Amino acid sequence: MLSRSASALSRTACLPRAPQRLAQRFASTKSLRETLQEVIPAKQEQLKKLKAEHSQAVLGEVKVENVIGGMRGLKAMLWEASVLDPIEGIRFHGLSIPDCQKVLPPAPGGKEIIPESMLWLLLTGQVPTPEQTAGLSREFAEKGELPKFIEELIDSFPKTLHPMTQLGMAVAALNHDKYWTHTLEDCINLIARLPALAARIYRNVYNPGAELPAINKDLDLETIPIFSVMATTRVWTEYLRLYIALHGDHEGGNASAHTAHLVGSTLSDPYLSYSAALFALAGPLHGLANQEVLRWQLSMQKELGNDITHERIKEYLWEDSQERSSCSRVMDTVFCAILTHGSSPSKSSAETRPELKSSPIIDLVNKTFQVAPDVLKEHGKTKNPYPKR
Repeated sequence: MLSRSASALSRTACLPRAPQRLAQRFASTKSLRETLQEVIPAKQEQLKKLKAEHSQAVLGEVKVENVIGGMRGLKAMLWEASVLDPIEGIRFHGLSIPDCQKVLPPAPGGKEIIPESMLWLLLTGQVPTPEQTAGLSREFAEKGELPKFIEELIDSFPKTLHPMTQLGMAVAALNHDKYWTHTLEDCINLIARLPALAARIYRNVYNPGAELPAINKDLDLETIPIFSVMATTRVWTEYLRLYIALHGDHEGGNASAHTAHLVGSTLSDPYLSYSAALFALAGPLHGLANQEVLRWQLSMQKELGNDITHERIKEYLWEDSQERSSCSRVMDTVFCAILTHGSSPSKSSAETRPELKSSPIIDLVNKTFQVAPDVLKEHGKTKNPYPKR
C-alpha cells in the first residue's frame, strides 16, 4: 500500500511499538472526547517533529509506469492507524488481529471484537476499558434513529436499485440539517445511523414488509434489534462483529479511503465525504470484488461438489481462466485474500469456532488462495499475483 513505508517512518521517529506496551496502554475512565483531547495535541507535536527532522528525507523515485498506471507501490502517504503486510497481515496501531482479540473488549456475553472497541483503538491508539466501550455503544444507540425524511427517501427507492447506491445516497442526504458542525460529532452521528440505514435498505431489497424493531440503547451496534433483519443467529452476530471491526481500517491509500480524504480536503462534511467513499467502494475492482468473488467461489463449489482438492481446483481455474474476465476474477480472489493473509476474519474465527472451521466454503476459499497464485503466473496474464509484494 502507498502508505506502508511512510507510516513505518512515522512510527520509528515518534512512537513505540504497541505489542511491547500492552499492559501500559489501557485508557482510563475518560470518554472518547476527553481521550482525544489528550491524544491530539501529542500527535500534532509528533507531526511537527517528523516535518522538522525528516522533511528532506527521500522516500523513493517516481517512474513513468507509475504516472501511467497509478501510484501502487509509491511511498506517498502518511498513515498510522494500520499497516498491511503481505506476509504477517494487518496490524492496528502495532497490534495484530490475535493481539486485538486478546485485549479489545467484546460485547457483554460475546467473545469477538466489536466495532466500538476497534474504533476507539483506531482513533486514540489506546485500548479502551469495557466501561468505555459500553459507553460508546450506548452513545451510538442513542443517536441511531433515522430522521423521518431519510426513512421516506430510502423507502422511495426501487428495490432493484443496488444497496450500495441506496446507502451512498442516504448518507449524503444526512447532511440536510446543517452545513458544518464539529467533525467528530458528525462522524459519531454518521456511524450511529449506519446500522439503521443498512437494515432498512436490506429489508426493502430482500425482505419487504418485515418489521424493523426499535433500537435497544443497552446493546452494541451489531446486536441492536434493528439489525435483527440481517443477523439471525448468535454465531452470525459474533462473526459480523469481528468482520466489521477488522474492516475498520486498511491503511489509507485504497480507493475509498483516498476518495474520502480527497473530498474532505475541500471541507465537505463527513456525510458527503463518506458518501463519495461508498461510491468508490462500489466499484468491481474495489469493494464489489468481494461480492463478485463470493459468487464465483459459490459457482466453483457447485461445480466441484464434495471433491474439493487442490488438483481439482487447479483444473477448474485453468478451465475458467481462458477468458480475460475469468482471469480477473481469479486475480480478485487472490488479492482479497492477500489483504489479510494469515489474519483474515474467517481464519481468526475458524480457529475458535468449529462451525466455521468445518465450513466447506471457507475450506474452498483457503485452498483456492493456495493454488491460484501459481496458476496466474503460469497463465502469463498476471504480472504479479501478489500485488502487495
